[in-house]
Amino acid sequence: MLQKLRALIEKYWDVVTYLFFGVLTTVVNYLVYLPVYNLLGISAAVSNAIAWVAAVAFAFLTNKPFVFKSHDWSARTVLPELAKFVSCRVASGAMETVILLVTVDILNWNGNIWKLITSVLVVVLNYVASKLLVFKK
Repeated sequence: MLQKLRALIEKYWDVVTYLFFGVLTTVVNYLVYLPVYNLLGISAAVSNAIAWVAAVAFAFLTNKPFVFKSHDWSARTVLPELAKFVSCRVASGAMETVILLVTVDILNWNGNIWKLITSVLVVVLNYVASKLLVFKK
């Protein structure tokens, strides 16, 4: 039983580590978004954009070595990876920001709940993009 569990974890290690660091990235995002939105009273869309910058920086620095096992930090490797990574994150971040703009800033729905809903969608999209486009083996 233990061997089967170990084999399963090894087989899906990139998914397990992505989810772990995805949760941490989401925490970073929320640690920025919640005070900016709730305490400073800045719109959900702008608060999300500010939080996005912090989360993307954290995600790249953790996903590169720990999730996708890309350990070459030379400019020749990092710059293209970073460009692709940020490009993919811009797409999902823009989608998240537009959803928050419409649901929270225009429709006045709960900004904390909609941030949570969009976060789930973004984590899934970012994993697929990172796996298929950024850190290809």
